[in-house]
Amino acid sequence: MVVILLGPPGVGKGTQGRLLVGALGWERLVTGELLREARRQGTELGKKAQAYMDAGDLVPDDVIVALVKEWLAGIPGEIGVVFDGFPRTAPQADALSRSLPEVGRSVDGVVVLEAPDDVLVKRIAGRRSCARCGRAYNVHYDPPQREETCDACGVLLDQRKDDTPATVRHRLDVYREMTEPLIAYYESGLAPVLRVDGNRPQEVVREAVWQTLVEELEVG
Repeated sequence: MVVILLGPPGVGKGTQGRLLVGALGWERLVTGELLREARRQGTELGKKAQAYMDAGDLVPDDVIVALVKEWLAGIPGEIGVVFDGFPRTAPQADALSRSLPEVGRSVDGVVVLEAPDDVLVKRIAGRRSCARCGRAYNVHYDPPQREETCDACGVLLDQRKDDTPATVRHRLDVYREMTEPLIAYYESGLAPVLRVDGNRPQEVVREAVWQTLVEELEVG
């Protein structure tokens, strides 16, 4: 079985993907991790991807999809797969649809996690971390006892440069333009699209995702 997780930045795809594969014993595909591993191993596709990245270019869709196909070929057919944040564009979705039958798979369902933009901005722009101990905070939902200061280390917390509200809203705009249309793409009859409210506590969302998969796709 292949399940695709879709949703805007900050909605919790990564968290729910990890929880899902942990519960089911499936494999989780994240293209960024796939690229890093291919480059580390020095595979032909990894070298090809590295050449584009060294030149400051985006890795083309055909290379990404070839990496995905190669990875899937190494996963036993009885093990399910969660695609976390891939495909991101219509061309990637088209290429994936053509490639999956070659490895004996198809998209069985698409889970769309949803949350209001204001919540997503707070989740991402509110993130802080301690450079010394690695502890993570959120100034809106899990703030430190002292403003911008790690409870354990007493050092000032860091914020990633791309986690500002303006940058987050730009990322949301890109998602609406490039990725959100995939919902209609799969709803056209290619696969069931299952919507889950992601604006709830992590455990509640996990239970909702699980229940949706059990009821709609007979997972489990």
